[in-house]
Amino acid sequence: MIKTNNLKVTSITPIIAPADLRQVFPMSDSSREFVSRSRERIKEIIQRSDRRLMVVVGPCSIHDPAMALEYAQRLSALSRRVDDQLLLVMRVYFEKPRTTVGWKGLINDPDMDGSHLISKGLGIARNLLCQITALNIPVANEMLDPITPEYVADLISWGAIGARTTESQTHRELASGLSFPIGFKNGTDGNLQIAIDAMIAARASHSFLGINREGRTSIIQTAGNPDVHIVLRGGSRKPNYHPEDILHTEEILAKNGLPATVMVDCSHGNSNKDYRRQPEVLEAVISQVVAGNRSISGLMIESCLEEGNQKICADQNKLKYGVSITDACINWETTEKILLDAHQRLQKRT
Repeated sequence: MIKTNNLKVTSITPIIAPADLRQVFPMSDSSREFVSRSRERIKEIIQRSDRRLMVVVGPCSIHDPAMALEYAQRLSALSRRVDDQLLLVMRVYFEKPRTTVGWKGLINDPDMDGSHLISKGLGIARNLLCQITALNIPVANEMLDPITPEYVADLISWGAIGARTTESQTHRELASGLSFPIGFKNGTDGNLQIAIDAMIAARASHSFLGINREGRTSIIQTAGNPDVHIVLRGGSRKPNYHPEDILHTEEILAKNGLPATVMVDCSHGNSNKDYRRQPEVLEAVISQVVAGNRSISGLMIESCLEEGNQKICADQNKLKYGVSITDACINWETTEKILLDAHQRLQKRT
């Protein structure tokens, strides 16, 4: 018999259902209460009824759960020192979008060797989220694969749609049904309109194909997500965190009937892809807030235990502990200093 389907598929392997994984790594009642409360606090900050700033801070991507947990423990201690001005949310990204090819993240390839043990990756990810949440640190995650959220979304307090996927209808539909606030990044070229369009689309109701908790293909119907906002990450030609950029963004949001709430990504185009310039961006944004800006509601920082980055090598024993294997990050000492400095400056606001 002549085959006409799956001619380029080499294998299809069933994986654990979301409901089964949630039984293996259940969420405690206290964690449910904490996540629910964190989402409400983030909504209040986005709506500007809470004048604190949300800071999404952490590694570019997670590859070492032990390192991630140590980072979370340090962040938990720092959070208690700055909570009156800054709501710290840990960046716990398990999926890495690639321009061409490369390591796609802990869920897709947890052993970093091309074995793609996705069920194992999902288990490691969910277990780590449970551990971090138990430390009373809200979790931020990039929503990349449309299937993954059913496995981990109950533990997430804030989500991001990246610059490469903001224009995707699939991700706009996905965002419309998520239970937490979502930030849409502007395009890699600096285009704001795709983020504006994405926000409008995500606020509307949709029907689309997805999976249920048993892993069965299902029709997903959503009510729309009102808790969406823009994330300025700069572009290929110039950054977009200066006062004139913020004002321009405020005007576009108002023109489209969207709330004037803006998060600034201190990395990527805004730092000219130089991780060492993130403190400079942070300081400039804090200066605007101290000077009276009311639309800036959040910041994003790529930070790890140690600075810089490294490549994955065949002998993983040679990997340096605490160093990113994707985008370069500032180290913990720098992170702690700039956040404490920001806290001190924000305390002087009138």
